[in-house]
Amino acid sequence: MVLRPLAQGNKLWIFLLVFLFVIIVTFYQFKFLKLEENKNVLEATIARLQSANSLKASYEFEATAIPRKKKKIKNDDDTIIIYNRVPKTASTSFVNVAYDLCKRNGFNVLHLNVTGNLHVMSIADQARFVYNVTHWEAKKPGLYHGHIAFIDFDKFGSSQKPVYINLLRKPLDRLVSYYYFLRFGDNYRPHLVRRKHGDKMTFDDCVRRKQSDCNPDNMWLQIPFLCGHSPECWEVGNEWALSQAKHNVATRYLLVGITEQLPEFIAMLEATLPSFFRGASQHFKYSKKAHLRRTNQKMEPSNDTIREIQQSKVWKMEMELYDFALKHFEYLKKKFVKKDGDLVDKGQQFMFEKIGPKSS
Repeated sequence: MVLRPLAQGNKLWIFLLVFLFVIIVTFYQFKFLKLEENKNVLEATIARLQSANSLKASYEFEATAIPRKKKKIKNDDDTIIIYNRVPKTASTSFVNVAYDLCKRNGFNVLHLNVTGNLHVMSIADQARFVYNVTHWEAKKPGLYHGHIAFIDFDKFGSSQKPVYINLLRKPLDRLVSYYYFLRFGDNYRPHLVRRKHGDKMTFDDCVRRKQSDCNPDNMWLQIPFLCGHSPECWEVGNEWALSQAKHNVATRYLLVGITEQLPEFIAMLEATLPSFFRGASQHFKYSKKAHLRRTNQKMEPSNDTIREIQQSKVWKMEMELYDFALKHFEYLKKKFVKKDGDLVDKGQQFMFEKIGPKSS
């Protein structure tokens, strides 16, 4: 059988069909790419709008001082706040504000309970803590609080860094408060019998008799709490510990407030972290539960007692940390303004300009 070559007309038709097919495929490919480009532009626009709405919601404060209806606000961020609270610094009052607001503002509050009420963890427990808080997605955003020394997440290679906050108190005031707390308890748990219940000795008498409960070395607590888990931090009178604590105040903590200015501390947090602390200032101001844990009975130390305590090296060092934190706090506070007696944010003081490339 002999195959004859295709006629010239048939070749032309085949060429035209192939050419038409190529044009159709090219056309639909172009349409597909155009649709894909439009889809990407639309998704980017939606993302910007969602981001803008989220930012607006975060910074939009409620008009009334105390809202009548509490609404739970969905919070999609994964922020972790750690408040390694120093005992007897008004920490219970502050934490209860967080518990009251957590449902409405859409975040979690978790108490860290360390066995034996120790203030330090083993290195293994530190690693477990770091892993747990950074991987527990169901509890993000979250505020963790407990009487624990500063934990350096960098040491464990964590990619997520927590926001650290804290409160400090004048060291002698804190020691005196704790001294009487162990004897008379407080209004938070009035029926709980404390360790020194029944001991009527005043703090002045304790100092005069040089008893262990009022030993100035007992003031060595705020320095190690802000210093961390290094053994030097817990060595009473260690100069490196003081230096490290001051370094952490300046560089590792978002904000270290002072007990004597607790409302201002809360107001600054509300302006800085509104997704957590929206409404905190007004709540603290008007809520009956805000001012908690006052020692039931306390006598102010005499001038002689104060002078003797102030001779100690530990008091001088703890006071140096307190003064450093106070100066730092006052500097940050200057960026806010007073309005009707309350500390408030000035509002955004920056803008973006000279943005390129110009949109078409």
